[in-house]
Amino acid sequence: MVVAIQGGDASFHDIAARKYFPNVSSTIHCPTFREVFQCLENGSASKALLAIENTIAGSILGNYTLLQEYGFPIIGEVRLRIILCLMALKGQKIEDIHLVKSHYMALLQCNDFLQNYPHIKVEEYYDTADSAKDVKVNNLRGVAGIAGKYAAELYDLDVLAESIEAYKMNFTRFLVVSADRNERVENPNKASIAIVINDKPGALSKILRQFDEHEINLTKIQSIPLLGSLDQYTFYIDCEWQNYDAYLKSIESIRPLATEINILGTYKKGEVIYGN
Repeated sequence: MVVAIQGGDASFHDIAARKYFPNVSSTIHCPTFREVFQCLENGSASKALLAIENTIAGSILGNYTLLQEYGFPIIGEVRLRIILCLMALKGQKIEDIHLVKSHYMALLQCNDFLQNYPHIKVEEYYDTADSAKDVKVNNLRGVAGIAGKYAAELYDLDVLAESIEAYKMNFTRFLVVSADRNERVENPNKASIAIVINDKPGALSKILRQFDEHEINLTKIQSIPLLGSLDQYTFYIDCEWQNYDAYLKSIESIRPLATEINILGTYKKGEVIYGN
């Protein structure tokens, strides 16, 4: 099995992929999330992992758009505890660092820590672990990366500060996506749905009421403006259930109330995974 991920070896995508697929044969490292989907489309990967939200930095809105655009189904999820470390070439101290590089999400998560060092500038990099690799490969003295501790071990760097994320309950949720548009999950208990509704008073509340009446637990509602339309939104909803038939009935009950419904995937709720 080949899995496409955004980022490189020791990235959090890499860790999550190997936790979810312990027998993965190889991973394809992509600089962007769009390239992850292109790997599914051209057949070079059969599965993919992509981050969708973080408890500190929030949702990655562009990935909702890509899920809709490419149409590959969500078949699972991983919820990974994120511990971020500041790392640099051996023998350096924080006082020696003038530039920190990392993925923008990691920089957001560590903003409180970085504000304690006003002499340090920040620079966005496409991946956490690869920012550490760049420091090592190019022998960048005075430059540090922010990544998981495993990246420091892999690239033989010193950890200058550990667990520098603002909130210690820091989790990233990753979606598992399949290249097989017909793949189905047995005994699912969670779904991700995209709903477009009419711009009318009470339209959203009527839809939400149907979920409530069928005892479907809504765990997330995310709105994104509908491309090319004014005052219209796509609502991305995550929901969970105890009774699958009740979920199916809830979907049928909202179809007359929505302009468009797209089931992005039905899958099993992911367990929380610790260890970076």
